[in-house]
Amino acid sequence: MSVGTSRARGARRTPAPRHGDLAELGIDPDELPDGLVVADEHGRVICFNAAAERITAAPAAEVLGQRLEKALPLEDLEGRRWWQLTDPYGGLAIRVRQPERNLLLPGGREVLVSARYVRGEPTGPVRRVVVSLRDTEARRRTERSHAELIATVAHELRSPLTSVKGFTATLLAKWERFTDDQKRLMLETVDADADRVTRLIAELLDISRIDSGRLEVRRQPVDIGAAVGRHIQAYVAAGQPADRFLLRLEQPLPALWADPDKVDQVLSNLLENAVRHGEGTVTIDITATASPREGEDAGTSVTVSDEGPGIPEESMNRVFTRFWRGSKRGGTGLGLYIVKGIVEAHGGTITVGRAPGGGAEFRFTLPVAAPAYLA
Repeated sequence: MSVGTSRARGARRTPAPRHGDLAELGIDPDELPDGLVVADEHGRVICFNAAAERITAAPAAEVLGQRLEKALPLEDLEGRRWWQLTDPYGGLAIRVRQPERNLLLPGGREVLVSARYVRGEPTGPVRRVVVSLRDTEARRRTERSHAELIATVAHELRSPLTSVKGFTATLLAKWERFTDDQKRLMLETVDADADRVTRLIAELLDISRIDSGRLEVRRQPVDIGAAVGRHIQAYVAAGQPADRFLLRLEQPLPALWADPDKVDQVLSNLLENAVRHGEGTVTIDITATASPREGEDAGTSVTVSDEGPGIPEESMNRVFTRFWRGSKRGGTGLGLYIVKGIVEAHGGTITVGRAPGGGAEFRFTLPVAAPAYLA
């Protein structure tokens, strides 16, 4: 494989480049997102692209022509010199690559390295060593996110499980000492905490499915107005004044095919945020969204707004990320991240902004769609 680049001036080119050769495809190695380092059959660097410069902080002009082990003085996590350990030119003749692994540059900076040994024929001498370099920052961000998730889950589980354990142990040890009313109160608390743990586990499963792209949507006809009405009735039954909610329903609405359980989950989260963190009247507007082609409906939009202080402008772009909390009044900070994942799994969109009354305004749109067997 020959590599064409402005940084490899003077490098020997193969007379008949094979399919996939970068020069043949008109690709400049400097355009590649990952670091690319290529050494010839003598182990001298003939290509060192811009990403490799950025990752290693070594100028290409100083590196080109150097021995590979000097240009890339890599060590493994145990301090062993990597090129001496792997010996690409003198090692096993059947080897064709080195799988990606974490290695250390001078100064202790971690970098992800993989290598390919290009041979003219099977078991023949190595003609090129092609090395790919990647920064570990993206992986570290993912690891930090996972660590934060574990810490949040552990914190949220500890409180209800402590309560459940405490009340059940007390009831088992001193059952006869409590009145029926006391027993009922403790059992109701245990039941509520068990529901809290169940909800948290359901959130974790949803996050896992969203992150892996495995969130299933089982589409059925959904009466979105009736679904919102049920949530309002539940809040009123729980003690919220009926006049705190205003439902405005545009007619006619297009037939909505969606997963009713997941639509309920979205509505529950948005209404709970408006009731808990907002103030004044909670307004729910349900409208048909216009299609680019006149006379057709593209879907249904639901807007939930309140009259509270709203969301600060600087926080708008973080609302749908993990662990974002609008206030310090409880919650895992995972709800809106899940809401966004559910809406997008339906092929819809969700936005956040400032309501006319000054509070927060969430608007999600679900497209007209039908199950595959009706399409």
